[in-house]
Amino acid sequence: MKELVENPARKQRLSIVVPVYFNEENLPDTVPTLLGLREKMPEVDIDLVFVDDGSRDNSVVILRSFQEQWPDAITIVRLSRNFGSMNAVLAGLQVATGDCVGIIAADLQDPPELFIDMYHHWLRGVRSVLAVRESREDPLRERFFAFCYYYLLRRFALKDYPAKGFDFWLLDRQAVDDIKRIREKNTSLMSLVIWLGYTPVQIPYVRRMRQKGSSKWTLAKKIKLFIDAFVGFSYFPIRFVSVLGFIFAGLGMLYAIFQVYYRIFHHVPVQGFATIVILIAVTSGLQMIILGTLGEYLWRTLDEARRRPPYVIDQVHFREGQVKAGLETAPE
Repeated sequence: MKELVENPARKQRLSIVVPVYFNEENLPDTVPTLLGLREKMPEVDIDLVFVDDGSRDNSVVILRSFQEQWPDAITIVRLSRNFGSMNAVLAGLQVATGDCVGIIAADLQDPPELFIDMYHHWLRGVRSVLAVRESREDPLRERFFAFCYYYLLRRFALKDYPAKGFDFWLLDRQAVDDIKRIREKNTSLMSLVIWLGYTPVQIPYVRRMRQKGSSKWTLAKKIKLFIDAFVGFSYFPIRFVSVLGFIFAGLGMLYAIFQVYYRIFHHVPVQGFATIVILIAVTSGLQMIILGTLGEYLWRTLDEARRRPPYVIDQVHFREGQVKAGLETAPE
């Protein structure tokens, strides 16, 4: 924001990062819609950074055809394989050169015109602007699981997280640089934005139903995001299994006292087989839960210690006039 005062004649630049994964059906609509923001915001230099996350369809071919028509507006980043949407966004942040950077999905479920309001908030000094979901036109099952996820996240990890979530946002260059310096793997970028502590402005909107193509946001990816968010931003899982261990140990002791009491004072014989089977089943299940939770932490420790990059950039098709110096194909 300091630069606005020092050099008022220079147009500010807004870079919009768009992760792409099997979006060939959406891109013919998405790219022109985002380019249309240049006419609606003539006071801003807007460029688009598309990150192809290992798509095996015609997404890159479509993007290249648009880049030929608008060479000064479009940068295409190609990852060597599918690294996941969070890492694709990280790669886009590495390449984006804007004074502020926006993130939006390629399926147009989020209204790009909200970038106009986001940008005006940024001009007033806001470092983090979030488009939060007031409601969503998704199926009931999707809405139910989303409610449970965000409730647990707010309750046990990040109390300031928007109640209905967000994945459509705009950050100041300083916040972008903060995220790039963190270089944390197996994380949720949205949770990281909240964790940074910059007081965000929240703009409510209705998330639209997907019109074309099918979502590649599978149940396995949702579960991984859920685990990443809790393991990365809360000690609740490890504290929970510790408390659970104490509870079961206490129950086992009470049950033993109960059996001894009835054997001594009431001469009731101890029924061994059923008791042993139940105790073995319960304790074994409990031990697996505890070991699995510890394993999640140990795996993330190992993953960080190996220092493998979260993504590998195969190729970058720069926009016309973009400075290439200092670009890293992967974080150190």
